[in-house]
Amino acid sequence: MQSRSNTSDRKLHWARALLMRDIRLAIRVGGGTLIGVLFFTTVITIVPFGLGPDMKLLSVIAPGILWIGALLACLLGLDRLLQSDHDDGSLELMLMSGRPLELIILIKCLAHWLTTGLPLILATPILALFLNLDAAQLGAVLLSLLVGTPALTLIGMTGAAITVHLRRGGLLLAVLVLPLTIPILIFGVATVGAASDPLVPALTPFLALCGLSLLSLAIAPVAAAFSLRVLQH
Repeated sequence: MQSRSNTSDRKLHWARALLMRDIRLAIRVGGGTLIGVLFFTTVITIVPFGLGPDMKLLSVIAPGILWIGALLACLLGLDRLLQSDHDDGSLELMLMSGRPLELIILIKCLAHWLTTGLPLILATPILALFLNLDAAQLGAVLLSLLVGTPALTLIGMTGAAITVHLRRGGLLLAVLVLPLTIPILIFGVATVGAASDPLVPALTPFLALCGLSLLSLAIAPVAAAFSLRVLQH
């Protein structure tokens, strides 16, 4: 029994090593985590100054502001998902390693979300003070971001796999990914709006957001792996 456990640990060691490697790179190289949070913070803090002292209007549009800020902050780091691995040859080694490429992609997506999406969620309660959000709206924002931001990373990974071999493909990546993220944005904002409106069923947009995230989880790793295999040849 113990030998089986040791064998299982050895099989999972590469996955843990890859996850920790990507997390360290995201923190060290280019300050990806810090840049995303700073951008998100800048967007949220600038908007109230532009709108003026109308707190009622601010609380109405706050969900959209938070979600747009989170979406744009996630887009900032998408070009680093695979580009650094391609530049130093690590991507080619991953393709030839014999490990499931779809699992490798999922691990890299997890590392990206932990260093980009999760810090945005943790920063949201503080930034919500600038937007006059009540407790119900704040809870809905946190829940929708927790469910929706992984889908942004998964969709972004597909775009990153398509553009990884292109020089300066960051703009093309944004053009490819942004239209696909619009449904996530719509249902994320609708979830928060429904939480503060008793006439709107709050569960409907939230379940739609969950469905989109699960669909992204099922399709994105396969699509990204297929793109990398095709482009390799």
